[in-house]
Amino acid sequence: MIRLLRAADYPRMPWKNGAGTTLEITRDAGDGLDGFGWRLSIADVGESGGFSAFNGYQRIITVLEGEGMSLTVDGVESRPLHALDPFAFSGDRAVQCRLLGGAIRDFNLIYAPKRYSARLQWLRVDGTQRLFSSAPTVLLFSAGNGLAVRLDGQECGALERHDCLQVERGDGLAELVLSSIQPSDCCLIELTPT
Repeated sequence: MIRLLRAADYPRMPWKNGAGTTLEITRDAGDGLDGFGWRLSIADVGESGGFSAFNGYQRIITVLEGEGMSLTVDGVESRPLHALDPFAFSGDRAVQCRLLGGAIRDFNLIYAPKRYSARLQWLRVDGTQRLFSSAPTVLLFSAGNGLAVRLDGQECGALERHDCLQVERGDGLAELVLSSIQPSDCCLIELTPT
């Protein structure tokens, strides 16, 4: 199954702690804020404050827009987090966010490590790049415009800003070919049931 998810169609949901909103890109299962094994979303953070707890989950967060933030996880402050610099932490931890210069937008992968193993990497595509993955679920999120994608020779369309390609597949090695006429940043996420 191949799904091209458009940013304009993402549903807006409240945070668990009620302090903001999230655009949900996609998830494997469940409703609301429960039951999923993995979930991909974009959050708008307008002020410094506490993060929602997601007990039993691992989180990987990346600033997409704005000057950045610093996170304090169980009393330990992170490095300053700027655009496209991912940071991982346990959803069980007490997390406070300090904005470094105004509102930001961030990108979140939340997954249950007892159910999935995950790999997340940011890539800059300038021209054509060829990747291979054996993961049953592959997500490709575009931070830019005009990222063309082919999967095993099949055209999947062009990803515009904040669009996401979701690929669910069987066994074997898949070939992804990414093309962009101008430098374009994207995030490749590979999820495998444990």
